[in-house]
Amino acid sequence: MAKRVEASNVTAYYGGFKAIENINLTVEPKTVTALIGPSGCGKSTFLRSINRMHEVLPGARVEGSLTIDDQDIYDRDVDVTAVRRMIGMVFQRPNPFPTMSIFENVVAGLKLNGVRKKSILDEAAEKALRSANLWDEVKDRLGKPGAGLSGGQQQRLCIARTIAVEPQVVLMDEPCSALDPISTLAIEDLMFQLKDKFTIIIVTHNMQQAARVSDRTAFFSIEKTGDPGRLIEYDNTQKIFSNPSVKKTEDYITGRFG
Repeated sequence: MAKRVEASNVTAYYGGFKAIENINLTVEPKTVTALIGPSGCGKSTFLRSINRMHEVLPGARVEGSLTIDDQDIYDRDVDVTAVRRMIGMVFQRPNPFPTMSIFENVVAGLKLNGVRKKSILDEAAEKALRSANLWDEVKDRLGKPGAGLSGGQQQRLCIARTIAVEPQVVLMDEPCSALDPISTLAIEDLMFQLKDKFTIIIVTHNMQQAARVSDRTAFFSIEKTGDPGRLIEYDNTQKIFSNPSVKKTEDYITGRFG
């Protein structure tokens, strides 16, 4: 079941460097939210903080509150593995496990969670591949290497792998930046379908993509190099792109900077 994500005064550090400061926003269930802004403004840092991947880096830490349906995921008694199981992640470049078949890639997370029954794995793999609009293209070669697929197919395979464990939130960090326009369109169509089941948050540098796929848009920026990223404006996507409330947002959307 899709979950609400709420950030309250979220500040993230890499050692002594403050990457983002006092981020406050709420993402409603079953929506697509786009994070936009110039490079280095903290979009990906904020995204990674939502499933606690930020803290994997030495010296990295997060302050403030990040809740998933009112459960603070940074509470001391919260199981980090359970958080990452609930909040899936799709990365910038397709990263199927190179030594695994298409089938093994999809069910890797389920096996890691202890699922061994073949009938359950078979059903989950087909369900995830169908949800990722990939089943018809690979159903006759599930035993072939996942790395042998095209770039767009590999990214949809990674999405299938992510949703096979039935997360409530799916994070996507520039999932189309390495793809051709046709594959990009396939991923965007997929987002429309997946938001019926999941809460989706996407980082993108593509303004047209943000306008096409998202319900709400958050604009991040920095004052100058070395300053922390801040949330400048967060609103319905249509308003952000047609009548933003902050001039800095308008300047970025219209290409005056960034």
